Amino acid sequence: MALINLQSFQFYSSSVRTCRSLGTLRKTLNHLNDQGRQLRSWCCGSSVFGIVLSRVRFRYVFCRNYHAELWNQPNSIMGTVHLHRDAVNSSKSDGKGMDEQKLFMELNSLNSSDEIFKFLSSLEVISDTMAAAALQRICEFEVDDSGLKNPEAILENEVFRALCFQFEHESQNLSDTGLVTALQALIKLRVDPWSTLIVRLVSESQKRLDKGQLTIRNLCILGESLLDLEGPGCTMLEQIVNQVHGKKLEEWTTEEIAVVYGMLQMSITEEGQYQDLLNHMNNITLTLAPQLSPKLISRILKALVILDQTQAIPLVIRLCKYSVRHVPRFTDDELVNVLGAFIHFGHTDQFFTEALERLVPKSSFTMHPEAVSKVMQYCCRKLICSKPIFDAVAESFAYNADKYTTRQIAEYIVPFGTLNYLPPSAPSVFRKLERILNARFTQFQPHALLNLLHSCTLIERYPVNFLAKIFNPYFLQQLQAQKPGLDRFVLSQLTQLFLTVTLECPFYEGPKLLPKYRVKSFLIPGRSLESSVDVHLYNRVKTGLVDLLGTRMYFASHVLTPYCYTLDVEIKLDEEGFVLPATQYEEVHRRIALCIDGPKRFCSNNHSLLGKEAIKQRHLQLLGYEVVQIPFFEFEILDNSREIVEYLHKKIFPHTYRLNW
Repeated sequence: MALINLQSFQFYSSSVRTCRSLGTLRKTLNHLNDQGRQLRSWCCGSSVFGIVLSRVRFRYVFCRNYHAELWNQPNSIMGTVHLHRDAVNSSKSDGKGMDEQKLFMELNSLNSSDEIFKFLSSLEVISDTMAAAALQRICEFEVDDSGLKNPEAILENEVFRALCFQFEHESQNLSDTGLVTALQALIKLRVDPWSTLIVRLVSESQKRLDKGQLTIRNLCILGESLLDLEGPGCTMLEQIVNQVHGKKLEEWTTEEIAVVYGMLQMSITEEGQYQDLLNHMNNITLTLAPQLSPKLISRILKALVILDQTQAIPLVIRLCKYSVRHVPRFTDDELVNVLGAFIHFGHTDQFFTEALERLVPKSSFTMHPEAVSKVMQYCCRKLICSKPIFDAVAESFAYNADKYTTRQIAEYIVPFGTLNYLPPSAPSVFRKLERILNARFTQFQPHALLNLLHSCTLIERYPVNFLAKIFNPYFLQQLQAQKPGLDRFVLSQLTQLFLTVTLECPFYEGPKLLPKYRVKSFLIPGRSLESSVDVHLYNRVKTGLVDLLGTRMYFASHVLTPYCYTLDVEIKLDEEGFVLPATQYEEVHRRIALCIDGPKRFCSNNHSLLGKEAIKQRHLQLLGYEVVQIPFFEFEILDNSREIVEYLHKKIFPHTYRLNW
């Protein structure tokens, strides 16, 4: 490998013909090399760096041990940065390994790209793997979902440009790890994919791939890089996966298994693609679960979610089980991945929930909002009403909600309504929410906004100031335009909002919901604003009612009211309190609505009614019904028919004597 002296810095520039594939670019590059022409064109977007830096220039000196010796000039504004290949045959390799470990530790301790550049410029010599790792660390600071945060500060930095020049002209002498890691980092940093730099690195990667000597980790890094560069249609990807599949899986390390999962989650575009490899990996990972670190558990669970490995439920359950011990050590991003797996695969774990109850109260103010919102989603989906979690989240919301996205705000608040829980800090929470809605109303996605406001009504917090906008035809058109559109569930939410404001906010004088948007029943298949009655519990209650009333004719079942709610059982009484036949509609003075509440109408961890059941009973009372709740946890302890009849009599007719039939 060439020794590179950074104090002599000369850029060679020329043009690369426009090509439509990397393969064509490689042919062009080979043709240009055959002509002995020096190529230099690494650019991002339309910027081409063909300038000569006045204080830094490159000079080539050759050495058999692949080191680069650099020297300082008094007036240099940049320290010396050198690339060398790992000299594994050196008698001092152990010492150098120790030094390199210290350098990696120092690199990982840096907190900004500026610190990394200063660190690199202070070194006399570094390996290509160190240089590539430094580029990866720069990616961590400078690249987010929207792209490169500050392109000019990075791409015009002299140290960065020096590294790119060396990677370009020394691509054939780079180590495998240095080559693929540098390629991955440069692609993340949005270096032009048609530049000579990227083309040479890809071309060299293809040569080494053809030799079949890349390790699993390097194969996966290369695969992920090419997926970022070209997408799943990359021609080299199939070759990479085939080589990975050809390796003996039983000999893989846990880290290698995780990186293969990571590559496959990006590369699979068709259902069942590479499923044989995945099945084998799932079985092996099942036995290795106790050895996995928090980071690897998180990565694998994320991949299983993206790959929708529903056939790997035993592996999911095992990984979730071992994640419990790591809850305090998960980073926020890792915790998001783990919670995402719990939600996606419908799994729950009492010990995991208890671990969250210990973590969130201590960390809610410092956790990333996305992690907290994921915790709330987990509780909401699994119907876990956790007082420690909800109280802590409510307090942090009252102080920090201005920093949250509109999606996160909705995900914070909706579970309170769904699980029918008002935290002690509710006044400050809803004052903050009202201020946010006033300031950012138009920023909310229509369906997220509807879910948010509807959930508030479940816990008797009425968004009266915003209902005029919700019932506005323009907002309804926005709902229609966004999936799932105005389906029956969305129309049910709108109808219940209208019913709520009619019954509970008689002072509201704003626009009404047009009749064409109102539904006749809240009980619909699948997702519904009402829970269907538990059949087994209903049959037992029905038998008891027949014994109590003497005949089946004195009560009706599954009665749809004019107010959209469905009654489990309805009993009619006349003015003197006598029971009337269910088919009689005249002289009805009182109506009793029996709510036969099975386990699905309560939170999973306590006996608190869900928000949708609480609002139903509240509305029925306002509509004139006498609501009698028959919860499963009271009814199931009754041993015989006599106890059942006595129980029902006390519940339904608490102030009358019971006649024996």
